[in-house]
Amino acid sequence: MVITGGAGEIGSFAGELFVEEGSKVLLVDLKKEALEKAVQSIGSDAVSYAVADVTQPEQVEAYVKTAVERYGGIDVFLNNAGIEGPVHPLPAYEVDDFDKIIAVNVRGVFLGMKHVLPVMAEKGAGSIVISSSIAGVIGSPGMVAYTASKHATIGIMRVAAIEVAPLGIRVNTINPGPVESRMMHRSKERILKNTPDGRYATLEEIAKMMLFLASDESSHCTGGMYMVDGGTTCR
Repeated sequence: MVITGGAGEIGSFAGELFVEEGSKVLLVDLKKEALEKAVQSIGSDAVSYAVADVTQPEQVEAYVKTAVERYGGIDVFLNNAGIEGPVHPLPAYEVDDFDKIIAVNVRGVFLGMKHVLPVMAEKGAGSIVISSSIAGVIGSPGMVAYTASKHATIGIMRVAAIEVAPLGIRVNTINPGPVESRMMHRSKERILKNTPDGRYATLEEIAKMMLFLASDESSHCTGGMYMVDGGTTCR
């Protein structure tokens, strides 16, 4: 299996969980040092890494090739790499910041799908979990690029799910609310006030939903959005 954003908190935690469940895992991220730290933390011969920029087609193609050569194929793909970016009102949002977030969160997801799907199609099976967010279904002031990008990942998922269901491949999004991680520690009091169960999701809760969607226990689940948000999107 492959996990992009594999050196981040969610990616590395998911990698550890999947290794415990018997998977062979390739972590993909930008920085070699962070990947080495994640692999060392997991502490298993079943995990390795590849350095890649998910926005660059040739580097995406290279990490997919590495996974195939190293592990014989890709049965699960956690298309997880993403960045949040700055928080500014829309008129003040810098074009360069917008473009960077769209490049990682949308282009990166698209390129991952483009190169992983043919590998899965050869085996006639596979599960892809795209990391979206509650920002994929609701708006958040000051976060125009992030919100737009997470809406877009749901669109990619829906198209892919229809296209590849006949090939035995499932595609879903996981849509966390605020997660107890470094990325989501902004405006904590305001966020918790708007979360019905009054807390952040844990990394374990996010990773276990990924595990469910990757497993045969979700064999009839495709084209879906799976909220892990403590009821936030019920409002």
